[in-house]
Amino acid sequence: MSDVELICEKSFSNADEEILNRFIEFQQALIDKDEDKLNEIIDESYQLVHMSGKTQSKSEFIGEVMDGTLNYYKSEIGEPTILWGDNNAASLIADVTLTAKVYGARGKWTLNTVATFIKIDGVWYFGKWDN
Repeated sequence: MSDVELICEKSFSNADEEILNRFIEFQQALIDKDEDKLNEIIDESYQLVHMSGKTQSKSEFIGEVMDGTLNYYKSEIGEPTILWGDNNAASLIADVTLTAKVYGARGKWTLNTVATFIKIDGVWYFGKWDN
């Protein structure tokens, strides 16, 4: 069962679908607190920029997911667009509504998301999440 919902009327090319599916996989791994999957998807240079402006590295972010500081329950990805830098770099832009409990506050937040992906040896990795 997926806790990630795609809300979208348009169709995507195969290349765009690769990026979208990787983002969906990432969102589900957050909800499942799947540390192995998060480590697989997220690049070592990963940076999360929170709404507050706070930035986190890959290890800091995964640590807070795993220790319960960041708890994600549902994700709705609204009308995503994929922008290409080249064949090895792409960004997913969407309004992502997360039902979550973060730093003790439970709620539902819509984030103006820019998710940057890089392709290394034929595999897409999540490089930066700006929201």
